Amino acid sequence: MSYDFLVWNHRSTTQWEREKASFSGKLSAIKSVHMQEVFPEGLKPELMPKHVAIILDGSLKYFKERSLSVELNHLSGGRVIKKIAFLCDNWGIKILYVFASSTESWDRPKVKYNVHISAIGDKSKLPESLQKLIAKAEETTRGNTGLHLLIAINYSGRYDMMRATKSIAGKVKDGIFQVEDVNEILFEKELETNSVEFPNPDLLIRTSGEQRISNFYLWHLAYTEIFFSKKKFPDFDEEDFIEALSSF
Repeated sequence: MSYDFLVWNHRSTTQWEREKASFSGKLSAIKSVHMQEVFPEGLKPELMPKHVAIILDGSLKYFKERSLSVELNHLSGGRVIKKIAFLCDNWGIKILYVFASSTESWDRPKVKYNVHISAIGDKSKLPESLQKLIAKAEETTRGNTGLHLLIAINYSGRYDMMRATKSIAGKVKDGIFQVEDVNEILFEKELETNSVEFPNPDLLIRTSGEQRISNFYLWHLAYTEIFFSKKKFPDFDEEDFIEALSSF
């Protein structure tokens, strides 16, 4: 191999590294500008929670006050959930867990936005048609890589913990592991959220002004920040969501 070739190869490599560094710098600048455009004022990408849980409360009272139909209630609730899910996906929130039972939450637009849908709770007591709809939504979106949307249907935090305890007791009885092996990590694996990347919410939001957690996510909320919004669920909009996220 000649000296001239070695010199040329060195210069080519150096030039490539410079161009690569220049491109990386430009790409970072583009990403920075894009993030500024996507994020509203008051929110910072590096401070966003990874897992947000929302107790969607106040819809029945809202519609009764206005003498509106139950069907309109479900449609309105579905639209609010879709909007929040869209915002979460845009703003880098990985998991959105909603405590609600609107059948509109299982509509096809979730697939369009690359959202992975899961349901937790006792689905056996739901109408068969809704069970099939939920199963289809879960199967259709299983491979999606965007926001993970969990919806609590007929869910009880106490029942979830009791079921996990019975499961662990049974495994100890069968000799699968010893009592000394039982710890928080093992317990969390027995809860219904065992497949979630970030099982414990960073932020819990409850609408309608009620200041309680209503048997929701009892184990998971030990270190969660809580934000109570006075807005009833159908009125909870993007500005309210931003306010809640800004409090985190």
